[in-house]
Amino acid sequence: METPIAARSLDRLPKAHLHLHFTGSMRHPTLVELAGEHGIHLPQALATDWPPKLRATDERGWFRFQRLYDIARSVLRRPEDIRRLLREAAEDEREAGTGWLEIQVDPSGYAALFDGLTATLELILDAARAAERDTGVGIGVMVAANRTRHPLDARALARLARQYAGRGVVSFGLNNDERRGRAREFEAAFRIARRAGLISAPHGGELQGPRSIRECLDELEADRVGHGVRVVEDPHLVERVATQGVTLEICPTSNVALGVFEQMEHVPLRRLFDSGVPIALGTDDPLLFGPRLVEQYRIAREVFGFSDPELAELARMSIRASGAPESLKKEMLAGVDSWLAEEPGAAPAG
Repeated sequence: METPIAARSLDRLPKAHLHLHFTGSMRHPTLVELAGEHGIHLPQALATDWPPKLRATDERGWFRFQRLYDIARSVLRRPEDIRRLLREAAEDEREAGTGWLEIQVDPSGYAALFDGLTATLELILDAARAAERDTGVGIGVMVAANRTRHPLDARALARLARQYAGRGVVSFGLNNDERRGRAREFEAAFRIARRAGLISAPHGGELQGPRSIRECLDELEADRVGHGVRVVEDPHLVERVATQGVTLEICPTSNVALGVFEQMEHVPLRRLFDSGVPIALGTDDPLLFGPRLVEQYRIAREVFGFSDPELAELARMSIRASGAPESLKKEMLAGVDSWLAEEPGAAPAG
């Protein structure tokens, strides 16, 4: 894809990144380096044949995707590994023009190494604060439950997230394979999180259709839905999402890599935008998919024909839907207006 000559620089457009998984944010060279330090053998798909060829629309494909993710997570063994991951993620976001990063993590995946759930979350929050100071990128943490585990585990995570609401935790999520845990089973956990003032942001409408999204809205009172792209299968639900102002965290590269859509042109980004649905572009897991956030905006521009005013509105949508402090939101929104006021071609293309 080629960037138009007279285009505003996408890496200068202030934006919020709301759909980025913790392990999946790791740089590939960092994965390889840490694996070597810890004596962990990486399969070819994570080493020499990176990024891996993936497809997760069937159980076997999802298992392979999850296995690769788990291997990647296993290289994070020391507190300094956690700190490095967050610092480098923030550096990458700064290069993309991101003013606010909301990174999602299930502390359960690291608890055995770092003295339990509470100590793990405190380590992550401390690392996030350090990365924020070093880079100037605001960072909020989404505590995310795993829908393949028992709903009681999700309640424990919700209570943990509640303890740190206002102290770095800004949202509560639900991830993993939709086919193995319906959203409605986690209503109690999300009720705990909502009462603590946390944003409700479960995954839905990726591997399953409109029913998945409807349960996120009806049972979990979602403010945002991770992915949500299969909402297009129900026009009435599209209208409802637009009317209620529920933001969909759309990750074009991920959707194609995992086989949700066969080609990039099939991702319903333009259709949903034109229908008035709020959208926050995200990357999901760039460690496994490759492209990072600026590339998602470039896809919107070059594949779906988004004009610069429309790209600016995408950025505004991401900022408004974020858990960033109001003062930072105002600053970033003003930055979007300034970006749009620039003459096209005034800066190197992003």
